[in-house]
This record gives sequence, C-alpha cells and structure tokens, in this order.
Amino acid sequence: MSKKNLTVYGGWGVFLILAVIIILTKPFSPELNDTGQMVLGILLITLGIWIFKPFNLPLSMGGAVLAIGLLILEINPSVIFSGFTQTAIWTLIPALFFGYVLLKTGLGKRIALAIIQLFKPRYSSMIFAWVLIGVALSVLTPSITVRVAIIMPIAVHCCDLFNLEKGSKGNSLIQLTAFTTALLPGSGWLSGSLWGPIIQGLFNAVPELNGLITFESWWKAVLLPMEITTLILVIGGYIVLKPSEKLSQDAIDSLKLAQKEPLTTQEKFTGVILLTVFIFFLTNKLHGIPDPAVCLIALCAFFATGVLETKEFSSGISWDLVVFIGMALSLGQVFGVTGLTEWISGIIVPAIAPIAGNPWLFVYVMTIIIFLVRFIDIALLIPTMAILTPVLPAVSQAYGISPMVWITIYIMAGNSFFLAYQNMWALMSQSIAKESGWTSSHLAKYGVVYFIACMIALLFAVPLWINSGLL
Repeated sequence: MSKKNLTVYGGWGVFLILAVIIILTKPFSPELNDTGQMVLGILLITLGIWIFKPFNLPLSMGGAVLAIGLLILEINPSVIFSGFTQTAIWTLIPALFFGYVLLKTGLGKRIALAIIQLFKPRYSSMIFAWVLIGVALSVLTPSITVRVAIIMPIAVHCCDLFNLEKGSKGNSLIQLTAFTTALLPGSGWLSGSLWGPIIQGLFNAVPELNGLITFESWWKAVLLPMEITTLILVIGGYIVLKPSEKLSQDAIDSLKLAQKEPLTTQEKFTGVILLTVFIFFLTNKLHGIPDPAVCLIALCAFFATGVLETKEFSSGISWDLVVFIGMALSLGQVFGVTGLTEWISGIIVPAIAPIAGNPWLFVYVMTIIIFLVRFIDIALLIPTMAILTPVLPAVSQAYGISPMVWITIYIMAGNSFFLAYQNMWALMSQSIAKESGWTSSHLAKYGVVYFIACMIALLFAVPLWINSGLL
C-alpha cells in the first residue's frame, strides 16, 4: 500500500473506530442523550469520508451516509435536508453557473489578458496586474475554481513567453501571485467568493444567527483584513521570491498581440448580466430584492439569451459540491434538535474562557488553532465550520464576541496553503501547470508569507472590530 493510501485509509479508519466506540458504548452519558451520541458517531463517519475520501468516494457520498444514518434514527427529514431549503444554496447554484459562463464565453480570459496588456514588462507591474485581475473576476463570479481555471493557464503562458526556467523564482512568483489573487481579494465581500454563500448558509441554519450576515455586515467586518492580507502577501511574496531573471520585451510584445478579436454577443450578454448582478448586490437597500432572487433572475437571463443551453444545466457545475454543501448546511439544525449544540457549547465555551477576556489574545489564539485544524480538515474547512458555527451564539452570550469576527478567521485558515494538499485550488493550479508549475519549497515559503500576512492584517482588524462593538 502506498504512503498516500495508508494515510487515507488509516485516517478514515481512526474516524470509523471512534464512531463505532461512541455508538456502542455511549461514553458521553448523561450529558448527551443516546440520539445525540448516535448522531455524533454518524457524523464522525461522514467527516472521515469528507476529509480522507476513502475508495475515491465523492463528497456527496459522505452527505448520503449522513442522511441515511439520520433517517434511520428517525430524525425529521425537514431537518436532515434543511440545508437545501436555505436561500444560501439558491445563491450558490446560480453563482457556480456565473463562473461557468465566464469560462465558456472566454470573457474571463479576455479581461485577464486586457489587464496584463496595460503594463510594462516588470515583475512589479505583473504582480499589480494579477491583483487587478483577481478583483475584476471576483466582481463577476464568486467561483474561485473558475478564476483559477481562467488565470492559471495565462500565468503559465506568460512564464513560457518570458522564457522563465522551470523551478526558478520568477516562474514560481508569477504563478503563485496569479493563484493567490484568484483566491484572496474577493473574500472581502459577500459575493466575491464561495466563502460568502457557504458561511452565510451555515449562519442562517442557526436561528440566533439567521439574517446576521448581509452584504453590508460582511463588508464592514471582513473587507479590511482580507485586502490587507492580499497586499502584504503580494509584496512579501515578491521580497521572498525576488527573481534575478529579466523579463523579455519581445515576450511582452507577443503577449500584447494576443486576442484582438471583437467581443462576441455571448460575451456582451455575460458581461452585462454579471455587472448588473453585482450592482444589485451593492444597492440591495434601495430595491429590496433578495440576493438569491437576483441570482436566479440572472440564471434565467443566461438561458433566455442563449448563453447557457438546456443540456448545460446538468453538466455546467459540480452537483457533487452542491450536495456536499447542502448537507453541511443542514448540520446546524441537526445539532439543535439532537442536543449536540448544547453539548458542544458546554465544552467549547468554558475551554476558551482563559483567552476570551482579551480580544487580542482570543483572535490570535483561535486563528492559529483553526490554521492547525486546516492541516487535517482539507474539505474546505466546511466540516469544522459546520460544527463550530452553532456554538457561536453561546460564545457571544458568554463573552460578547460577535459571530462576525469568526468569518475572517474561517476564511484566513480556509485559504491556507503551506502544503498543496491543504488547498484544493493549489492542487488545481498545479494540475494546470503540470511540470511547468511552482516548486514545493516555493509554495511552502509563499504559504508562510501568507500566514504572516494574516497575522499582520489582524493587527488592523482587531481595533476595527473593537471600535465596531464586535469584540
């Protein structure tokens, strides 16, 4: 058995053994009732599938196992599948299609190339160009996957045109900057990445948190730390991976000749529809139309204009991801009706008491802990967030710490990439670049710079949160 398989089946085996022990022995009585302990065991089996993917099971199969177990325990189906009735899932599905049409029509690639063509052949200019590209594409689609799919081939092409040696600092710098600017800037606003609908859905599943996250509340709590993180990362990454190779003017000239064709009708429709969606998000207080309704209207518009075809409804997005997230969003209500929320709160709330009195200590300690958890929870951190979020009202009541503070902590840790396996988009980028990609050592260095950037950004975020009454 290979080392990878040993890790996969060994890790899942640990979760499975713990689940069986809990189900058979019910060690947490009387604090947790029998149903709650059975659900805890089923959850551990599900988490093992989500994190380790044994037998190459898709994420949706973990959700299926969870649903089967809960149905056997006669939990109300309206609770089990509550995640699929949330508005967040109906924001997520159109959002995934937004990314698909941006890729399909070629508009995303056109935008990225147009921005690059504005700059002179210098590494500093190229880095700034990638930041602008990341922001521009984040306005048009929350799908990080699509942004990576658009940006990374262009980054690899740039490296080839510049004749940058594989494994060189220049090669890694351009590709890592492209990858991280696809990942980070959009996290600063609710519709800029999939973190938005996912975390909003997890919050809305908890009655005390329902409606807390809006475009405005997210913007006020998250924008500053995420954009500071991005700025420090691109500057710090340039310092750490400062290349000695010069960029070729001939290569820049070749790049500027690319894609001179006029906009197609589908590109025009796509651009107008996506910009309109973003404007409606920004002006929600004026028109009052809920964000999910805006997204669904836009999805209808894509089909009505022919940008999307009927056959693409089943193949255009990852329904495996939708099912996975839908079941994860259901955990808040499942925990509530089975007593797990109260039980977990009884563990976590006292455990953080030593640090909760100091806002600085609390934020930094919890951020570091969630970063460490990310080494294990590679399923986008969604399982960890699903377990922790129902406890946030109790933490808020006990210590006056707003649940909004946790959003930045979730996103910072969720985007981490010390090692490629931690971040699905890093793996995707490597798959696109193949042998022309960055080196593992350069990724690790850039990942450390990202962690430091997060720690520095929190120096600005904590005073903001204190002044805003969030801490």
